[in-house]
Amino acid sequence: MASAVLKVAVAGISRCSRVTLLRAHSTTAPFQQGIPGSLWKLGKLNHIAIAVPDMEKATALYRDVLGATVSEKVPLPEHGVYTVFVELGNTKLELLHPLGEKSPISGFLQKNKSGGMHHICIEVDDINAAVADLKSKNIRTLSAEPRIGAHGKPVMFLHPKDCDGVLVELEEA
Repeated sequence: MASAVLKVAVAGISRCSRVTLLRAHSTTAPFQQGIPGSLWKLGKLNHIAIAVPDMEKATALYRDVLGATVSEKVPLPEHGVYTVFVELGNTKLELLHPLGEKSPISGFLQKNKSGGMHHICIEVDDINAAVADLKSKNIRTLSAEPRIGAHGKPVMFLHPKDCDGVLVELEEA
């Protein structure tokens, strides 16, 4: 009798209600529906990058005012930036400041005088497979091939116009 009542109750639930019911019980496990047999996997958020007009002031804010652990300032001439990493426990902030006249951060700061969020970085398990797959799905990249990033690992930037207005950096884990 109970199973008959359950069948009637379930039959009365609309499709949207079932989706809501399933979402209520979801976990933080990766959602990979629609990517059967994918050759690469999206990983965790590695960092959020913030362009800053004054690296010393920004570093002091996170270190001295907020009490975070910060790295030394490191020049990355191949990317045209200075970087400082701020450790946050579950992720990092990457402070970016222009290095050289052709720095992409110079242009960003000309448009955003106070600085601001520049990009997010998400780890992938296989950068080459990820890039090939994304290019096949018409996601544009900002360089032809991955380059070595601030952590000494291959990275690729995805065009913000193809990523809902967000500059996305993929980094091989």
